[in-house]
Order: sequence, then structure tokens, then C-alpha cells
Amino acid sequence: MVLAVLGLSATYSAFADQQRDPELKAVVARAIAQAECFTDQYDSAVWYTLMEPRLRSIVADKNERLDILKQVYCETHRSGESRLPPGLVMSVIDIESRFNRWAVSSAGAVGLMQVMPFWPEQLGMRRYELVHVAPNIRMGCAILRFYLNYEHNDVRKALARYNGSVGRRNYPDLVVGRWSHWSGADDLGFKPLPAPKR
Repeated sequence: MVLAVLGLSATYSAFADQQRDPELKAVVARAIAQAECFTDQYDSAVWYTLMEPRLRSIVADKNERLDILKQVYCETHRSGESRLPPGLVMSVIDIESRFNRWAVSSAGAVGLMQVMPFWPEQLGMRRYELVHVAPNIRMGCAILRFYLNYEHNDVRKALARYNGSVGRRNYPDLVVGRWSHWSGADDLGFKPLPAPKR
């Protein structure tokens, strides 16, 4: 997570050993290989109409803004994979990088979804690709989907794994709290479990 952008303490930052689960390599490699996007035109039009005005005040460049929205929509609706709530992915990006594709965390995580820099090298890619919208969102969504499946759709537990903060509530609470701002019709029926009592 980008601390300078959010002004948060180091307790929220990603840990360097996050995203190292052995099974993840095949998941992320498959996501990269299947980059083509097949979308429903009506649903994607609704998505752009809802989300573009919300993102406009954060991402000034129109082409970059539309690219982010396209990639999030495509990756959350990836054929043959379990569906991800698009609003949840937008919330992860918001909390992780505040939609700054150049963001680098203190742990070395890079880009919109703060993907750890060992991924490109393991997948035959270049590190600089992490600051590109499409590969970063593709890898980040593959990792998030993996953890949601691993945690049987327990959003808070999956988010904690994604961030490398298992057993702590701060990061999942931040993302879930931001989810309502980014939720749309595609998020209906996919809500996080309530936070456990402290």
C-alpha cells in the first residue's frame, strides 16, 4: 500500500513475503496468458457510466481512466473463472495505490494493485510492466481471486492474505469500508461478512 498517498502508518503496508503461495504462480501465469477480454456490451456500458464520473476526480487522464475501468471490468468478468466483485477490486486499488500506477510501497509492491515485483520475473515478463495498467490489474485480480477461493469467499480473510496482514483487521476494514463508494450492480449478492467483534 502506498503510505505517502494515503498518509497511513506503516502498520498498513504490505509485507515482503505476501503473495508467495506456491499455487499462485500457475494462477497468475494463466491470467497473463488469457489476456483477451470478452464482455457484454450492455453491462460494460452501464459499468463505464457508473464508474467513470467517480474516477474522474482521481485520474485526470481520460485514456488512463478508461483503461483502468476496462481492465477492472474485464478481469472481474473473466470467462471460466469465479467472478470478482468489480467494486471490491476498485476498492483494493483505491486503498493500495489511490489509482496511482507509479506507486511503490515500502515493501516494494508496485502499481495500481501493489503487486510484488517477483511476479514479472517468474512469469517471463519485465518488472517495468507492473506500472502498466493491464498487466498489473490482471496479476492483482488473479491473486485476489485465488485468495477469495482459498478463503471460501470470506472477503476479509482474503483481503488480509492479499495484503500480507493475516490476523489483523485494519487493512480489510479499510477496503470493505471503501467498497460502498465503488459498488455497482455487479456487486449485488457478494457482500463481506461483518467484521468480528473486538
